[in-house]
Amino acid sequence: MTVNPGPPEYRPHTPPAGEPRGPGLGPAPASDDRDAGAGGRVRPDAEPDDRAPEAPEAPKADAPGTRDAKDAALDAFRAPDPDGALTTDQGVRIDDTDNSLTVGDRGPTLLEDFQLREKLTRFDHERIPERVVHARGAGAYGFFEPYASLAEFTCADFLQEPGRRTPVFVRFSTVQGPRGSADTVRDVRGFATKFYTRHGNYDLVGNNIPVFFIQDAVKFPDFVHAVKPEPPNEIPTGASAHDTFWDFCSLQPESTHMLMWVMSDRAIPRSYRMMQGFGVHTFRLVNADGRGTFVKFHWRPLLGVCSQVWDEAQITAGRDPDFHRRDLWEAIAAGDFPEYELGVQLIPEQDEFAYPFDLLDPTKLVPEELVPVRPVGRMVLDRNPQNFFAETEQVAFHTANIVPGIDFTNDPLLQGRNFSYLDTQLIRLGGPNFPQLPVNRPLAEVRNNHRDGYGQQVVHPGTSYAPNSVGGGCPAAMGGGRLPEGVFEHYQERIDGAAIRRRSPSFADHYGQAALFWRSMADWEQRHIVEAFSFELGKVGGPEVRRRMVGNLVQVDLGLAAEVARRIGLPEPEAEPEAEPEPSAGAGAASESAAGAGPQVSPALSLDNLRAPGIRTRKVAVLTAPGVAGEQVRAAREQLGAQGATVEVLAAQGGHVLAADGTQLPVDRALPTTASVLYDALVVPDGCERTLPADPDAVRFLTESLRHGKPVALLGSGVELSRTAGFGDPGGLAGVTVHGGEEPLGPSLWEGFAGMIEQHRFPSR
Repeated sequence: MTVNPGPPEYRPHTPPAGEPRGPGLGPAPASDDRDAGAGGRVRPDAEPDDRAPEAPEAPKADAPGTRDAKDAALDAFRAPDPDGALTTDQGVRIDDTDNSLTVGDRGPTLLEDFQLREKLTRFDHERIPERVVHARGAGAYGFFEPYASLAEFTCADFLQEPGRRTPVFVRFSTVQGPRGSADTVRDVRGFATKFYTRHGNYDLVGNNIPVFFIQDAVKFPDFVHAVKPEPPNEIPTGASAHDTFWDFCSLQPESTHMLMWVMSDRAIPRSYRMMQGFGVHTFRLVNADGRGTFVKFHWRPLLGVCSQVWDEAQITAGRDPDFHRRDLWEAIAAGDFPEYELGVQLIPEQDEFAYPFDLLDPTKLVPEELVPVRPVGRMVLDRNPQNFFAETEQVAFHTANIVPGIDFTNDPLLQGRNFSYLDTQLIRLGGPNFPQLPVNRPLAEVRNNHRDGYGQQVVHPGTSYAPNSVGGGCPAAMGGGRLPEGVFEHYQERIDGAAIRRRSPSFADHYGQAALFWRSMADWEQRHIVEAFSFELGKVGGPEVRRRMVGNLVQVDLGLAAEVARRIGLPEPEAEPEAEPEPSAGAGAASESAAGAGPQVSPALSLDNLRAPGIRTRKVAVLTAPGVAGEQVRAAREQLGAQGATVEVLAAQGGHVLAADGTQLPVDRALPTTASVLYDALVVPDGCERTLPADPDAVRFLTESLRHGKPVALLGSGVELSRTAGFGDPGGLAGVTVHGGEEPLGPSLWEGFAGMIEQHRFPSR
């Protein structure tokens, strides 16, 4: 009966240098001394007794060539190195794969050419249906390890033992566009994690935004139909600036909170490595005694949360539509492994009605001021897939893939997802056997009576029913009494009520948290939100849709609504009297408590407060031309590179550029092939006052860097490029370092510039 016996030893394994990694992989390289990261990092605002315990020392697995249980399990499915003779799918050797079988040199092709027919047939059937949403994405393997045991709250195996590593596969994605759309469009980003635990696969299927557009899954088809390209012309691709989306949202006030997030810079992240992830829904942890605790899941990137600006994102889509996918792949290939901290908000069940919002409402978040986020472990992505289709495209996530210790709540959107995700995988992957695809196979043992169907990979002996007394008996027998470890038991919850089609009154406040988000934004974030609403609604053709949407924004903030209305040519609205909100069902006196009142501002929502120290993996461009000060270029490489930044030398042409000291400096990229939007900061060295200002590509590079608020260092005559670009004397601009050239550059200049890069952006400029 065994479909997948699982590995004999579950612990991750790092082979020594030279040990084979499996077919097609070659020997594992020697491990480097890269620090795996501190397992017990502490939140910056944590008190001494709030520290995450230090994880015990574990074998380092952060070097290229890392092996874990999932990687080893994939060995059985990897194709061997392509050496030897070509064959058909039946193993028949092929004498010629370049010419069809014809009658003579110029005669007709013969139907009996089974090699041609097989080759074309396989090609014609290579594609599978793309995902309805989240079609465009990128994935990576890695591991998760907890800081300390969470046995007090959950019996989930992967959260029990500090430092024990559980293999994971993560897929990031955009929601609206098809597979061929650009990475940097304004959109929600998926953040889905598959944990290959000892007790089965657990899928945490989330987004980079903690709330969603709708409260009930019955509205999901309507939402997707509205946000997708419009039926008559299949326009727009990978964008939400069109009538049907805004018509839907203007008529569905519950979407207002999510719209505030999507119109903020959260919807245009700098990279997958620099964005948060959220489970969106309220889930339930269950411990070994059957006690439940409500939980919200959070992923926080070690590199901090950084975004692009809108103009930059649009240019990036043209310059490199694969910007996010390339960034993730190259970072892992270079050994700069993305790392995220898993945090949880734990809410005792007795506090279910203690807040002025319903925990089951997916359009609401739990402010961190009410329930702090507790760090519980870290995830490191350290291995790229070998085949995009076989792994990233065929990976199948499902919100109902849970393990003992984790269970659902009655969130109506989650309940619908638990049905829909399985249904969509059945048609996308051709039937119910998609869990047998290598990337989806659990490491845990699989044993059941499921048989046959498209794509069955297992030869099952014996009977296929239970109970039975022949053919080997039942695959498993569970008696009464306490369940053994690793057996799933649904949380025992009493549910009473009539079958109705009605939204809970406790879901009725559609504007309170949207207003909280607006008030929590920094000035520059509010400006960007206004600009985003103005851009999107300015492209909407129906005046009634624009008016309705501005009316919804009045409920969030009158100033926001008035400024958007002015920019899109509508009369500025006047304040409307506030309606008395309906009391939340079951809230009672608790809603009047200090906790129930909720915060007026939540600093955790602002990007201003989510930056991380250091400049590791930031990309810095150095503009050069013949006569450049070579020592400054080398200093930039050494000083910024020593802090983990990637420094690239750019010039009008590839190859080398002759420095003023007679040395040849290698050029990493030619200016016509790149753009400022692909970098985080810019250095313009001395010695190019005649050549760079005459190069339109160099002028545009600096202009865009300054316009997008990026850190810029102008050294010596490098300031001439700024004057040519029309910025005059840039010394007073925030985020711009100017060095006159009278004195040699010292370490303090590079330290100061690194501090600017760490800040990421200077939006006041």
